[in-house]
Amino acid sequence: MSRVCQVTGKKMMVGNNVSHSKARTRRRFYPNLFEKKFFLASEDRWVNLKVSAAGIRLINKKGLAAVLKEAKQKGYINKY
Repeated sequence: MSRVCQVTGKKMMVGNNVSHSKARTRRRFYPNLFEKKFFLASEDRWVNLKVSAAGIRLINKKGLAAVLKEAKQKGYINKY
């Protein structure tokens, strides 16, 4: 499975390491992802998600059902 947040859609970005001499080499910036299990009360079951730290905060703010509905609408997840 790729390193993509299933809630926010955050994924790997690319950039440069810049040394003291200003020489630039390519590098990758990975999102802060966690494999986390959430309880979906409306369906009375547990849901496993690969979610970023920002995604966890979003779930705490809006609620799991609303966030999953929005993520499915945006195409970040197919099923949950």
